[in-house]
Amino acid sequence: MFKWAQQQLANVAGTQEPIYGPSAIKSVAEEAEMTPYTELTRDDLKWQAMESTCVETQTFYFMSESGQLAFAQVIYSNVAGIRTTCQFNCKVFSLDGSKPHLWSSTPLNNHGFSEDMTGFYADDCAVELSEDGTTYTIKSMNDEQAIVNLTVKRNAPGFKAGKTGSTLFGTDLANPWGSMRHVFWPRCTAEGTIMTKDGPIDFKGKAFLSHALQGMKPHHAAAKWNFCNFQGPTYSAILMQFTTPPSYGSTVVNVGVIAKDGEIVVGGCKSDVTHLESKSDSENDWPEPTIIKYTWAGATKDGKPVEASIEGGLEDRLDRIDVMAEVPGFVKKIVAGAAGTKPYIYQYSPQKTKLSLKLKIGDEEVTEEGFVFAEATFISE
Repeated sequence: MFKWAQQQLANVAGTQEPIYGPSAIKSVAEEAEMTPYTELTRDDLKWQAMESTCVETQTFYFMSESGQLAFAQVIYSNVAGIRTTCQFNCKVFSLDGSKPHLWSSTPLNNHGFSEDMTGFYADDCAVELSEDGTTYTIKSMNDEQAIVNLTVKRNAPGFKAGKTGSTLFGTDLANPWGSMRHVFWPRCTAEGTIMTKDGPIDFKGKAFLSHALQGMKPHHAAAKWNFCNFQGPTYSAILMQFTTPPSYGSTVVNVGVIAKDGEIVVGGCKSDVTHLESKSDSENDWPEPTIIKYTWAGATKDGKPVEASIEGGLEDRLDRIDVMAEVPGFVKKIVAGAAGTKPYIYQYSPQKTKLSLKLKIGDEEVTEEGFVFAEATFISE
């Protein structure tokens, strides 16, 4: 009961958690031992919209045929059941650095959900899933700097690791006090535009969807993150890794999937990320990666062993985001009490030397060059 009370205090006050150790976390990798992954149904795409502390996001990444990169994102956040806010974010990257990135972040008013919880609505904003469950439409007119009108169609099955896609946190894992869940549409096509003050940008091309739920304070769930989104002519490869703070044993959780049109090639938790080389960021001392390696492993549905990797230089970062400078004041208050929390996100998309996916399926070997968007996030020691 005392630990539970400490956890409740930490939830409200933002204080650091006690050291519970690795026994207080059940990684989704435990489920994936028996069931590496499950293809998504419509129910898996429902918003949970929890009434306790959480951050839930739907993020759509776009890689256009003309070489443009963007994402559009809905964030639902609840602080200790006291205050719920929703935000629509849109970012169009300047890949050659010739101008600033277009960044639009708008608080949403009067949010709500469709009856089956798959659609999200707010004033001048709608993200809807089609009846047949294969297409999302994303529309936002909240910011005239970035008017979003995009469609994302799923080309491969949706994916979650294990049976639930969820990692659980708590000293009684039958009644967990926290969770982390990811589900993906790894390979999609996109159509539509983002209208900017310089005119419309056509995002016909490839896309990827991540629906994520952090059912607790984000800085209690993870101390650091790695993310890779590879989109090639034939294959898509996604890897999401988080490392818990010491309070949960600095546990590393990997979720990865490789897909091609119509099928998942391999998926589960047998992935990894290695920062082969890094440099100290003079602004905050975080070890910013410069050369990276992502790996995937497992087996196809018919039992052929699969190994895959992407390795190479990240080149100059696209952006470094000081999260505390971006988040609303009420979120800052949650994090303020947690000593040593200084979240920064580093974003990359190598352009001079495109990275390649090296894939071995049974005896067959394929190398495919593609478009990579990568993130390395540092939150706390």
